[in-house]
Amino acid sequence: MIPAAQVAKPGAALPFYMSYLLILLVWIAATQGGLWVLLPIVMTWYLFSALDAVLGLNTENADLETTEADLRWYKLLTAAWVPLQFISLFALIWYVSRAAHLNGLEKFMVFFGVGVMTGTVGITYSHELMHQKNRVERFLGDLLLAMVLYSHFRSEHLLVHHRYVGTPRDPVTARYNEGFHRFYPRVLRQSLRSSFAAEKAMMARKRLPWHALSNPFWRYWGLQLAMLALAYGLGGLGGVALFLVQAGVAIWQLELVNYIEHYGLTRKYLGEGKYEHVLPRHSWNAAHKASNWLLINLQRHSDHHYKPDRRFPLLQNHAETDAPQLPYGYPIMTMAAMVPPLWKRVMNPRVRAWRAQYYPEITDWSAYNRGATPRPR
Repeated sequence: MIPAAQVAKPGAALPFYMSYLLILLVWIAATQGGLWVLLPIVMTWYLFSALDAVLGLNTENADLETTEADLRWYKLLTAAWVPLQFISLFALIWYVSRAAHLNGLEKFMVFFGVGVMTGTVGITYSHELMHQKNRVERFLGDLLLAMVLYSHFRSEHLLVHHRYVGTPRDPVTARYNEGFHRFYPRVLRQSLRSSFAAEKAMMARKRLPWHALSNPFWRYWGLQLAMLALAYGLGGLGGVALFLVQAGVAIWQLELVNYIEHYGLTRKYLGEGKYEHVLPRHSWNAAHKASNWLLINLQRHSDHHYKPDRRFPLLQNHAETDAPQLPYGYPIMTMAAMVPPLWKRVMNPRVRAWRAQYYPEITDWSAYNRGATPRPR
């Protein structure tokens, strides 16, 4: 166990700040053009995969008695990112839309790299911020999601995913043998509907109509319109197109991560519309050191679902006796997910082993595979 005094040291938080290098890299790509436009992609997907191979796993856990005051450097990490991403995103829209040294393909690739930044880091940080009780942090998370036109993710994640993960009511739980090419359009469609329905039901419990101003979707729509208007003001229609490129890349990356986090893992149906409680076994865990620096311990997803209110430095690693383990970190696993035959070859045997380990009494998984078990109450 890592003592609280050690967790509180700036040096312990410093590796997580490696993500800030992406801001520098997207600017290098924009100013230099040519093959430099690949730099953010190479760093995020390939450099961190190589570092994982060299540095191995980190299975140490921080002391859960660590106080909020001891976590100030980690809280600063996520909060400070928001204005820096905002400035970089819209300054790049202004700059790239006027850049004579970049051709059309180079402009597209620059903003593909920007989407890697706003997706890999921005949405990951928004996920951390939306789980906090502090209203300022939650609003900062809203700003990050609005920058990629995916504001409803907050409602879907907090009201639907965490409650119904591993059941047919959770669009984000990827089914066994469901390729990403099928999962992606399904989750885009279903998560928007389910998030709006969840907020509408919340309003009804307060005896308010869905269109009452307290519905957060008004805030979501307002912030997203403001982001689009700013992109248009800075770069015209070309600026809006660049904004949409990065938003699309960011959303694609988020849903790739969602796909791998729970692939094939289901909660046992107990009858009468009830499912077992969420346990660490219902999320894939990855202890790879470097990619957990990049993704602020998001790969310790088994613990996040078990204890959603824990800040990222305190998330615990679960061993294979308690949670299923991914063979590689998220960068490699997301690339594998884009090749369904490869993905199934790697992951389907692991899902079958997980089923045999935890649920040997279930002999017919066909209803679980189709998402056809009864919907939870």
